[in-house]
Amino acid sequence: MSFDQKLNRLIQRHEELSDALATHTMADTNDFAKLSKEYSDLTSIVEAIRELHKWKAELKEAEALMSDTSVDPEMKALAENEWHDLKNKLPEMEQNLRILLLPKDADDERSAILEVRAGTGGEEAGLFAANLLRMYQRYAAIQGWKFELLNSADSGLGAIREASASITGKGVFARLKFESGVHRVQRVPETEASGRIHTSAATVAVLPEVEDVDIHIDEKDLQIDVYRASGAGGQHVNTTDSAVRITHIPTGVVVTQQDERSQHKNKAKAMKILRARLYEAERMRKDAERAASRKNQVGSGDRSERIRTYNFPQGRVSDHRINLTLYKIEQIMEGQALDELLDALIAEDQAAKLSEEVD
Repeated sequence: MSFDQKLNRLIQRHEELSDALATHTMADTNDFAKLSKEYSDLTSIVEAIRELHKWKAELKEAEALMSDTSVDPEMKALAENEWHDLKNKLPEMEQNLRILLLPKDADDERSAILEVRAGTGGEEAGLFAANLLRMYQRYAAIQGWKFELLNSADSGLGAIREASASITGKGVFARLKFESGVHRVQRVPETEASGRIHTSAATVAVLPEVEDVDIHIDEKDLQIDVYRASGAGGQHVNTTDSAVRITHIPTGVVVTQQDERSQHKNKAKAMKILRARLYEAERMRKDAERAASRKNQVGSGDRSERIRTYNFPQGRVSDHRINLTLYKIEQIMEGQALDELLDALIAEDQAAKLSEEVD
């Protein structure tokens, strides 16, 4: 099927959906919701196709005026200028349309579970992990997303060993999914008297947030332990068995939660994280199968992969997957310039997918 035939088929499908929704009896609400989503997803694509057709029609009109011997020279000059403008714009319009037609990640519209852990580097790694958590929290606020801290294990002096958060909003996973991996920092710690630059790291995982209907977890596959919480949190930590540890026996995945006073709330939060981790493990398995023949990839999302370096003395942030360096470290750490990195990563991923489509 040619590109133009594919576009015409999409317009036809959009019209079929419009007719089906207009005459739907609402007897099957699930079917209606499915049709409505497909129609909504196709609408922006069809609008882009019609805009492209409009420009192509105007291009032909300009060509006709240019070749018409009865048209006066001044009109021909105007037609020629218009033809050049239209001709130059068409490749960009076709490229944007091809991007719209790329297969969508089914999880892109989901909210996300963010996990940040201190890596190598001792106390400095814990401080950097806290900095990253704060960066994503600020970015979420800028985007108008809800940021809820699910769990945090502090190691003192503002450092964290690990933390997890729920980031709720439309398209959160699409924006943040390329953040998974090892983030390295180079800076002079406040406790370093000699001014020597230290290198440390933290790992980030971004998982699509899922519901019970998205992944089935059998209760008999779970080992649930309750115990008394430790650390900061008030007197209750030493008087009630509110902390929860859930082990998924088939995979060995373990989630602990102790931030809430209620055992029930801790279990609910732990189950939310467990569902996300199991769902992501299955996603990664399927992605690995699809990526076996893929020539270009922004990144595998593997937490062991070093993806970015934050060099504070030089004021730069370098993303190693796309060879992009920005001298905006303060703005990035405040969440303000993080979009520049994310946009570049998304564009690179789209370019790789377009290359696959052509191949």
